[in-house]
Amino acid sequence: MRTARFVVWADKKLHRAFGGRVSLVALAGLPSLRLTTTGRKSGLPRSTNLLYFPRGDDFVLTASNWGRPHDPAWALNLRAHPKAGIALAGRPIEVVARELTGEEYDRMWAELLAFWPGYAMERKEAGRSLPVFVLARVAR
Repeated sequence: MRTARFVVWADKKLHRAFGGRVSLVALAGLPSLRLTTTGRKSGLPRSTNLLYFPRGDDFVLTASNWGRPHDPAWALNLRAHPKAGIALAGRPIEVVARELTGEEYDRMWAELLAFWPGYAMERKEAGRSLPVFVLARVAR
């Protein structure tokens, strides 16, 4: 968690240098995407690189915010504006987000822990439930 600032900084540099085709998460052998949301206050596009859980044709995001006690801005933006864009290796895809609750959340949380056990540590550090969003491709 202490290295979060460096990781985010380095990931932004890699994104710019390689046109979105390279990220630190991807270099570690994990799936990553670049999420672009609409700012809930500004209305401007806001982008961030994230680890995701590939589930069928969907993309599952966990709003861990590196174990911080508050949700990341991208989660707040998705709640306000569920239509978003992602880029996989620089290729854009339109998506719509849905936040999971109840039993659906519980089932997905178990899958997420099997995929990335570090989420348990981040949840404990944050002292909150970590929101989970499913991003589905927009039909054209």
